[in-house]
Amino acid sequence: MEVTWWGHATCTVEDSDIRVLTDPLFAHRLAHLRRRRGAVPPTEARHADVALVSHLHADHLHVPSLALLAPGTRLLVPRGARRAVPGLRRLTHLDVSEVAPGDVTTVGDLAVRAVPARHDGRRLPYGPHRSPALGYVLEGEARTYFAGDTGLFDTMAKEVGPVDLALLPVGGWGPYLGEGHLNADRAAEALARLGARSAVPVHYGTYWPIGMDAVRPHEFHAPGDEFVRLAAVRAPGAAVHRLGHGESVRPEAAW
Repeated sequence: MEVTWWGHATCTVEDSDIRVLTDPLFAHRLAHLRRRRGAVPPTEARHADVALVSHLHADHLHVPSLALLAPGTRLLVPRGARRAVPGLRRLTHLDVSEVAPGDVTTVGDLAVRAVPARHDGRRLPYGPHRSPALGYVLEGEARTYFAGDTGLFDTMAKEVGPVDLALLPVGGWGPYLGEGHLNADRAAEALARLGARSAVPVHYGTYWPIGMDAVRPHEFHAPGDEFVRLAAVRAPGAAVHRLGHGESVRPEAAW
């Protein structure tokens, strides 16, 4: 299996001859956010057998990016997403399914299981409709956990189950992280709780608010290295792969 990080929460996971794309975001700019590091993912990044959306926030459910996916691509979104995000109804070229924690979707020889996340599931700031924020566990030749956006929660290890690889958010897109997020320290604790053999830090060092380059810049640059350092203390048995934008790793080589 192989993982490529394209930036923010967008990754490609290839397992069991199935290509999975997480939280597709192919924009140079999103509202007040500008991509400051890494090129916009190339055309090849848009090709997937199944795309996963973790929650309704626009930097994770980005309708213009989803519109670029190839016809017939399966798209898993949180239950209630089509009611909350009318733009999803226009994506008639995609095979859209709504899922909730516990649901399992089979794609070829790969099982995709939706798991809970501790995060605000609303489509802010557009309306009151709420969908559950999700993570996903991919079960094929390996077991890979894509956390989406989440805070720590007491039943995380039980809900996610044993995994080989964890794709964990370690930062954000602004100088402060609100409730329901992992920073480098909390992500290292999550890795320890999960007992994963490998981890890739994501959701940092890509987007930053326009005009705020000098406001707490360490929150943009440092989370990946901080996670590597803290994971070595909290989960010394895990191999951490800090990827650059567009870089890939085959983590099973370290197992």
